[in-house]
Amino acid sequence: MVYLQLRKIRNHSSHHPTDFNPYLSSMSDASDTSQMVPSVLAAMSAHDHENVQFFHDPETGLKAIIAVHDTTLGPSLGGTRMWPYATEAEALHDVLRLSRGMTYKAAISGLAQGGGKAVIIGNSQTDKSEALFRAFGRCVNRMGGSYITAEDVGMDEENMAWIRQETSYVTGLPQAMGGSGDPSPFTALGVYMSMKASMKYRTGSDGLAGKKIAIQGAGHVASYLAKHLQKEGAKLFISDIFEEKAQHLASEVGAEVVQPEKILSLDVDILSPCALGGVINDETIPELACEFIVGGANNILWDEVTHGQALKDKGILFAPDYVVNAGGIINISNEIGGYNPEKATEQTQAIYHTLLEVFHYASEKNMTPNLASNELVEQRLKAAKNEH
Repeated sequence: MVYLQLRKIRNHSSHHPTDFNPYLSSMSDASDTSQMVPSVLAAMSAHDHENVQFFHDPETGLKAIIAVHDTTLGPSLGGTRMWPYATEAEALHDVLRLSRGMTYKAAISGLAQGGGKAVIIGNSQTDKSEALFRAFGRCVNRMGGSYITAEDVGMDEENMAWIRQETSYVTGLPQAMGGSGDPSPFTALGVYMSMKASMKYRTGSDGLAGKKIAIQGAGHVASYLAKHLQKEGAKLFISDIFEEKAQHLASEVGAEVVQPEKILSLDVDILSPCALGGVINDETIPELACEFIVGGANNILWDEVTHGQALKDKGILFAPDYVVNAGGIINISNEIGGYNPEKATEQTQAIYHTLLEVFHYASEKNMTPNLASNELVEQRLKAAKNEH
């Protein structure tokens, strides 16, 4: 196993037992990191990440990165994503953005968790094996509890069970193993409650009957979301890069299938990106014809300052994604110390009120909702740091 580990210098008074002093780079066999390390440190410092570790296991083909953004509120919690990144730089960029998002997601939801994330570079359709995921479990175990993993894109319950054979720092386990199973239903519930809250804020009513809603993606979260919306009588439009998935979901919920290149520009009430992030950008914003953007994807805005303001200027109400999709982390956080599905459901439904708080704060401060949410999170993190 080859690994590179980079950590931030922390104050000695930190209450986190896994922290230690200087940045450490260590490899179990020789490798030239002279050019890579400075660029990684720059990327870490941009958003104040605590710890980034790179792993390579030649025997299984595992290539993974684990990023811990912040542990002020508790051990970092966040899923592992398996994706065929074109470059390691692309994978690093993704894991840094995602781990920061998990810090904000946990903090805005009132959880005693920090933010972390992992990515495995590989094709989830062809590269999976028990040996690979057990090797990854050993990587997670090396983190000593500062990072707790879970499911994300490209992963499933069986993979989490394999990881569990090597480490106890894992959630999202099958129910037969005492876990909560797939967190997607809770993520979808949070997105659904966020749609209702957004409608309530702008129109005074949270009903979605008859509303036109475009869902980008037909994966687990999108599927559960579509079923909530079908029950309420919304008119649904669905797209996915895998057309058969879109067709299958559409037939289940009575939706219309739309080509992927057209879904973002549909004239609808709500646009719900539920696939990968960065879809709201310089190219897509001029084509938008929706009133609300409320999605289950992470990092929906390519640039949170520029594109958040562009949506505000265009009159589109953007629900910050890490508030909207927090149901997943809320659910898996409830596995820590004994799973309580009723508590997880109640906390996920409370996203409705959290989002209304964000919208009202944004209005009072004349800010975009995403920056208003960031400010509320940063206030909580600052208060927590001042307590220690």
